[in-house]
Amino acid sequence: MNDLTDNALMLKVKSGDLDKLGLLYERHKKRLFGFFYNLGNNPSVSEDLVQNVFVRMVKYKGSYTGEGMFAAWMFRMARNVNYDYHKKMAKESISLNVTSEELGEPMEDGFNEGIEKEGNSALLRRALAKLSDDKRELLMMSKYRGLKFKELAEFMDCTEGAAKVRVHRALKELRTIFLELEIS
Repeated sequence: MNDLTDNALMLKVKSGDLDKLGLLYERHKKRLFGFFYNLGNNPSVSEDLVQNVFVRMVKYKGSYTGEGMFAAWMFRMARNVNYDYHKKMAKESISLNVTSEELGEPMEDGFNEGIEKEGNSALLRRALAKLSDDKRELLMMSKYRGLKFKELAEFMDCTEGAAKVRVHRALKELRTIFLELEIS
């Protein structure tokens, strides 16, 4: 059963075989957790948001067509879950937005592995925090969660070329912010 693609598993879930959702969960829980955590959510909130993504997958399984990449559909759903969570928190006037710096040690998922070796992980997190939410999310998905440009294009509803340009511009802005922080 592990040889089935994500698309095939989700199509089985869509047709009523909800047990296959467990396989999808096992395959993607770490990627989703890292996505939410690196967007500034604390670990317990990130775990809750991962669960919410899979609840929504069941709820909206009828909208899954099987065309395109499963990861793009899943991360689009994750993005909406994150947006809805923060919208709800803002509406309730509760500020639970804890940054990675406030948590201390970075998550052990390879996110900052290369930068940490150089001793600049805190500076990188500060630079990422200064990016707009859209650009930070884009970099998390492309560089640190491993989505291909084709998947990003599908997720963002644009061409593959436009996705490359957006990632390039976000990286350029991150580099500029990083260097400014390094100098100051």
